[in-house]
Amino acid sequence: MYAVPMKIIDIKITGLAGGTVEGGWADELKPEDDVHTIVEVLTDEGLTGVGSVFTSKSLVEGAVKLLRPFLIGERADEPMRVSERLRQSTFWQGRGGAVEHAISGIDIALWDLFGKICNQPVARLLGGCYRDKIKPYGSILFDEPAKLRDKLQATVSRGFKAIKLGWRPFGRRDAKTDEQLIHTARDTVGPNVELMVDAGGSEQFWPHGYKWALQTAKMLVNYDVVWFEEALPPDDIEGFIELRRHAPLPIATGECLTRRQTFRPWLERHAVDVIQPDCTKCGGISEAIRIAWMAYEHNIWYVPHGWNTAIGLAADLQLVAAVPVARYVEYLTPTPYIDELITVPFKPDAEGFLRIPEKPGLGIELNRDALKRYGV
Repeated sequence: MYAVPMKIIDIKITGLAGGTVEGGWADELKPEDDVHTIVEVLTDEGLTGVGSVFTSKSLVEGAVKLLRPFLIGERADEPMRVSERLRQSTFWQGRGGAVEHAISGIDIALWDLFGKICNQPVARLLGGCYRDKIKPYGSILFDEPAKLRDKLQATVSRGFKAIKLGWRPFGRRDAKTDEQLIHTARDTVGPNVELMVDAGGSEQFWPHGYKWALQTAKMLVNYDVVWFEEALPPDDIEGFIELRRHAPLPIATGECLTRRQTFRPWLERHAVDVIQPDCTKCGGISEAIRIAWMAYEHNIWYVPHGWNTAIGLAADLQLVAAVPVARYVEYLTPTPYIDELITVPFKPDAEGFLRIPEKPGLGIELNRDALKRYGV
């Protein structure tokens, strides 16, 4: 007998506030500001899928008002087709920005649902699991040397064997300050903790160009930095091509891009060594896995961007499990949106790795008390 497919009946939106960490790009960002949104997709059989969007609740609400007519009544077990329908149906108002960000969260929730329906982890439904653990890098912001030293020591004490440093004051004063910060970092963590550097070139009115980036890259390689991220504004593909060709260490970017079509020229033209799509912005798991495979085919590292929540991190873990080559996942730390928002929090093991959840869907369960505490 033909079974009636499970249908989508509603979508629930919860903004997060009260635990927002400093953001680098906005001096005014406060803990009570709302820059992350949790999306829940509800079905007629009681199953719920959960997703995360790196965009404020008000923008997600506006986008969902546009998307809802194309979502309600759809099947709950066809995430790629449904999210592509949302994208195609809002072509003139979407193709990026808040609409694509909202589609991202919905898509993640649809994959979570699909996994629960099939009783399989998302990674297996994406084609198979290449690994069961991966190294997270603790993502923190630069600070004045004394404070930076304290931040680094705290991050190492939380079990991280790799750390990414980003944004101010790096790149905002002079070359002497930049090297002082990197020297402080390497001296603090020693030779056995990996360091990545994010200049934050997506900040408004970024003042530096190719020559600054190249000179800075030559300094960073002396401190065994793994990669140099966002050294240029995120739309400067020609600058990145030139920098990647001449820099003595790997070059990374991609967190601001959305949709696989936007990523294609960056990969085909080898503008980077490391591509960093954010599945809570770029189109969800459906787009991120396509981008990851495209990167693999062009011999470019795929490292998901994750200035994120525990739900976004869970999605990234499923993604890195499902691609042949993956070395890292970003882990914003410390933040209650990762540390408290699920019932069994993620934590690096003694070797500095995260286990990839093997339970159905994303393999996590929302902590409803924490969601009430931080929910808008």
